[in-house]
Amino acid sequence: MKYGYARVSTLHQDLETQLQALEKECCDKIFSEKFTGTKKDRPKFQEVLSLLKTGDTLVVTKLDRFARSAIDAIQIIRKLFEQGIKVHVLNMGLVENTPTGKLILTIMSGFAEFERDMIVERTQEGKAIAKQNPDFREGRPNKFGKKQIEHGLQLLETKSYKQVEEITGISKSTLIRAKKRIKEKE
Repeated sequence: MKYGYARVSTLHQDLETQLQALEKECCDKIFSEKFTGTKKDRPKFQEVLSLLKTGDTLVVTKLDRFARSAIDAIQIIRKLFEQGIKVHVLNMGLVENTPTGKLILTIMSGFAEFERDMIVERTQEGKAIAKQNPDFREGRPNKFGKKQIEHGLQLLETKSYKQVEEITGISKSTLIRAKKRIKEKE
């Protein structure tokens, strides 16, 4: 049996390209998840690993889709080889249980880990540059602007939190925090 596995790291990323590639490869069953690759305990990945039997093939689009690091990739693939399971990485080809296949796997795993480390490094550099801006705020942007919050606070003078939330969509906790900030400034 041919099992496919697709993964993206965040909820905002799209699995569609990987899923299409796995369908094109005629996988009998495809597992997918939106889960960070830095965690070893990925539920769907563990599920597919538990189903694999001698003679089966595990198909992934890229090596970094199922391994956290070069060492992790090598360990996982060696375990699969010991169980008589084939591994097909679509952008590499069928990983063979031969000295040459293992060498290519080791090199490609190293490149995948290097690429991931470079992304992390560039992200940290970008963050450091952004923090130099006095208006920088870490975290997600505010859902409501200053005028919307002020309007909500004005409505609170004659209405309940629940009524203001129904009118503006601004939650009670957001209004309470805004009120607290105003009191701190006074």
